[in-house]
Amino acid sequence: MPTTRRRVDPASVVTVTDLDALISGLRASAGRMLADVRTLVTCESPSSDLLATAGCAELVAQLGRELAGVDPQEYAVEGRRHLVWRCGGPTQVLLVGHCDTVWPAGTLERWPFSVDGDRATGPGIFDMKAGLVQMFHALAALDDRTGVTVLVTTDEELGSPTSRALIEAEARGARAALVLEASAPGGALKTVRKGTSMYRLDVHGKASHAGLEPEAGINATVEVAHQVLAIAALGDPEAGTTVTPTVLRGGRTVNTVPDSAEISVDVRATGRAEQERVDAALRALPAVLPGARLEWDGGINRPPLDAGSSSDLFALAGSLAVAMGLPELRSAAVGGASDGNFTAGVGIPTLDGLGAVGDHAHAEGEWASISAMPERAALLAALIDAVRSDLGAVGARDAADGTVTR
Repeated sequence: MPTTRRRVDPASVVTVTDLDALISGLRASAGRMLADVRTLVTCESPSSDLLATAGCAELVAQLGRELAGVDPQEYAVEGRRHLVWRCGGPTQVLLVGHCDTVWPAGTLERWPFSVDGDRATGPGIFDMKAGLVQMFHALAALDDRTGVTVLVTTDEELGSPTSRALIEAEARGARAALVLEASAPGGALKTVRKGTSMYRLDVHGKASHAGLEPEAGINATVEVAHQVLAIAALGDPEAGTTVTPTVLRGGRTVNTVPDSAEISVDVRATGRAEQERVDAALRALPAVLPGARLEWDGGINRPPLDAGSSSDLFALAGSLAVAMGLPELRSAAVGGASDGNFTAGVGIPTLDGLGAVGDHAHAEGEWASISAMPERAALLAALIDAVRSDLGAVGARDAADGTVTR
């Protein structure tokens, strides 16, 4: 049944003196935090490289073991390593992160980790290796970690194909999921995320000699060109739905009518109904050229994270930030998705964007603020304590109808 949201007085959860001590202690650890970030960033971990992500996961395991005081459990799925730390007792707070990045091996050779004033830069620092460091230092600052579970995966940038079941299983029953993804511009927390769908369309034609008898072929490249325009037309700007053809491949040789082509499609939508509309429309697209055949792979990936999933947690975080003398928190709705979409999708209150303050995720020159790292770690530690207390309780939402219960 619906309930009325309660604003939480942070002084009734932890004293202002304790909050001051918390943030002072973490600021004193800023040098160690930066060194830990350097360690993770200088271990390249492109999502598609199983050995590289395993190597980075091992460094994360060492960091978590040292700072959280708990050995992680390792889950191997299709050759990938995912890590879970359980700090004792049933899970009340789930902390979520990933150590894979979008940057290919060798990026460090031309773009090494470096520091310029308050900015640290390097591939993957903002999304989201600085967030992982903040998370473990926040745990180290807590005298009592009972009820905290940490999950770090290695395939988030691919859509979490091997970790989704683990994420959803670990989230169920928790009071809250706190996601250490990078913040939105200006340090804003991410309270709304679009849902994502990912597809690949394989176009099948018929090969023939492009000079001797082109009329005998069925040109898959021409067919895919028709499909690109039809696919792009399915977006709905007013509804916030984007349908974007992305990677395109076609043909084999320059003198052959192509017998195959493929196009990848990225779909973002604010609601499940829009995801389902686009899914049905894509699968209903007819071939244009006689004899051409279309074959779809993929589908709806991450459900939307809506404002109802994050509102109580955002209000609580905002109250804590004020009590700690931190900048006023802002919220943002973003088009990108994360594993927080999965935790919200199973009805768990979720707050995202608690990681690094910086900019340029997935872009050359991404950076993280060094001075903000201990502040965000302190906010996370205080938020964990508040959620675990009765006064910090937030409503669990039924994944099917959005009902809030306690």
